[in-house]
Amino acid sequence: MRGWLNYYGIADMKKNIESLNGWLYRRIRMCIWKQWKLPRIRMRKLIGLGVDSHYAATIAYDRKGYWFNAGNKAVNWALSKERLINWGFYDLAAAYQSLHVNY
Repeated sequence: MRGWLNYYGIADMKKNIESLNGWLYRRIRMCIWKQWKLPRIRMRKLIGLGVDSHYAATIAYDRKGYWFNAGNKAVNWALSKERLINWGFYDLAAAYQSLHVNY
């Protein structure tokens, strides 16, 4: 992503970067949700990230797909963009802003 951004960084593509950044963070949430294979592990991790235990159990035992659950409000709150950046994930919009003067 960094190389792609450095190559195309001079172009004016603010909306494209924002939509791509949103998609990437949802994809990262989906991969993390998929790594937490068992519902009891999902519940434990959500509670550890600060979600209420009753709500965490409802989400953890949900049988909908990974992509659907990655868009859930509680999962978005637990695995927020700021938290993922602190964990070391790359923020494409911030990098584009530093490269592009008229952002």
